[in-house]
Amino acid sequence: MRLVEAEFPEEFCDRVSKYADLAEAVHWRVSDADSNGRCVLRAVFESGEAQELVDALQTLLEKEKGWRIIVLPVEATAPKPEKRDDEKERRRKTLALREEIYQDTAAGAELTGDFLILTALSTIVAAIGMSSNNMAVVIGAMVIAPLLGPVLAFAFAAAIGDLGLLLRAAKTALTGLALGALLAVVIGAGFEVDFASDELTVRTQLGLDAVVLALASGAAAALSISAGLPGALVGVMVAVALLPPSAAAGLYLGGGDFENALRAGMLLTVNVVCVNLAALAVFAYKGVRPRTWLERVAAGRATRVNAAVLVLLLALLTAVILIAR
Repeated sequence: MRLVEAEFPEEFCDRVSKYADLAEAVHWRVSDADSNGRCVLRAVFESGEAQELVDALQTLLEKEKGWRIIVLPVEATAPKPEKRDDEKERRRKTLALREEIYQDTAAGAELTGDFLILTALSTIVAAIGMSSNNMAVVIGAMVIAPLLGPVLAFAFAAAIGDLGLLLRAAKTALTGLALGALLAVVIGAGFEVDFASDELTVRTQLGLDAVVLALASGAAAALSISAGLPGALVGVMVAVALLPPSAAAGLYLGGGDFENALRAGMLLTVNVVCVNLAALAVFAYKGVRPRTWLERVAAGRATRVNAAVLVLLLALLTAVILIAR
């Protein structure tokens, strides 16, 4: 459940009350105006609802000053809300508010020192694990890899047509992958690496199972964030698709094995395309879209273009995989 609290000028009291009534909240009330002429709306909603009210309030108040909307999680409420056994209730999707998703994904798109340090550490751990053929160490590297943030931010930005967020996410993701690959090159060139280990050679094997894994990873990540669920474990799944191939490509490149470096790099490219394509599809299915009609038109066009490019790249890479096998 969610608590939506909005502060706004007194002259909007009647219209806000009408919007709250139409939104079918579990409970709502609008306070009387205070000495500064400000009113407060408090409305409790079931999970998956409240987006219409939040959108309506933003549209109503966006040209005003001094208004604020706050969304808080509700752990429990009494009395227990009545279940609605109607068609709307049966077909309602569980969906986090757009603003909640943006808050979660935008933070992951920032290129920070912590992101770079965690990327470097996870790459070193992954390189050691693959060289020593230690699966447990490789999994540990996936746990600390911070790659879920920029990947989801990129797909979410494409879904809502936010070019600024998309560029920040792309910059962060590419920087992280480049840093990981560069560190792996240094490790491969300057340290003794067992290039015949199973954990390393498996990252050079191109097959359709890699496509399925990456698609499942991207879909699971987008589903978790759009439903407002913790994404830590899903982040490990995304890291599995991205970090090991990147590190393997760098290790082979540092060791002078350009053929296997190319194969690992191709696997990485396939995984990046698949993760983003699946996440974009899930956001579209869940109805994640901008607030205004004009923004929706622009975002819809951008989403179709991005999806078409990703599908084309996936088709080409899949063809290359089938030929190279």
